[in-house]
Amino acid sequence: MKCKVCKAPAVVSLRAHHAGFCADCFLKFFSRQVERGIEGQKLFTRDDRVLVALSGGKDSLALMLELSRQGYNVTGLHIDLAIPESSAAARAVVEAFCTKHNLPLMIKNMADEGMPIPLVKARLNRPICSACGKIKRYWFNKTALDYGFTALATGHNLDDEVARLFSNTIRWDTAYLSDQGPLLEGEHGFARKVKPLWRLTEFETANYAFLMGINHHVAPCPYSGGASFTIHKRLWQQLEAAMPGKKLDFYQSFLARGRPVFARREAEEGVSLAPCQNCGYPTSSGDTCGVCRMKTMLR
Repeated sequence: MKCKVCKAPAVVSLRAHHAGFCADCFLKFFSRQVERGIEGQKLFTRDDRVLVALSGGKDSLALMLELSRQGYNVTGLHIDLAIPESSAAARAVVEAFCTKHNLPLMIKNMADEGMPIPLVKARLNRPICSACGKIKRYWFNKTALDYGFTALATGHNLDDEVARLFSNTIRWDTAYLSDQGPLLEGEHGFARKVKPLWRLTEFETANYAFLMGINHHVAPCPYSGGASFTIHKRLWQQLEAAMPGKKLDFYQSFLARGRPVFARREAEEGVSLAPCQNCGYPTSSGDTCGVCRMKTMLR
């Protein structure tokens, strides 16, 4: 196969785009997709201060590197979950990456905050993934607001977004369907959240990471076995193999025709939010937020 652009031998084949690319042309393709994702959804501009959530995986590191290459003002934030072996390895990868590319990095250590994930897991009577996600979102949001960042960016790719949309649709979770998308405006104590990789698949970000020489953390979380999210992603990979381009079509159709309907319904029903009496974080579940309740339980 030859490169669709320059006719050199192709190294990446993308069936959804009916194209193959050489290394240089693929990297340009990737950059254009990020640009289209940012500009098409008006995620942020070069005047914004963007805090990028860095897990150590290929997607978040690829996002951080590409945004910096495009001239955006970015700072990385890594949440050290204090999971034995796993967290230390992920943190080391993030620190090495930011040092190599001379990118600013902030670290929030959950052990210092009294919320190491192994301890949370031992005390909870429900799946840890939900609690872990709540804790990470809390500290991402708090850090963005405390330090004056105007956008909080995550490395969620098209596969992530489609799997999440599929899961929310199976449950007909109107609250999540009303605000799912590449952009969630900041309001009521929440930072502006953006997902610049929403047009790119996991396969495409993996190729970008390989071609750019990004060393990323590859070991799965030891607590994530059996998560339904992974099953949904596998189902969509099978559908995409049979019908190339279906993932992007499904997601874009939802953004254009589905999300506005759910957003109107949610606006009519209304959601009452109030600041947590302990920390000020927005909550709809009483006087204290979920993270503060977890802190009390751990103490």
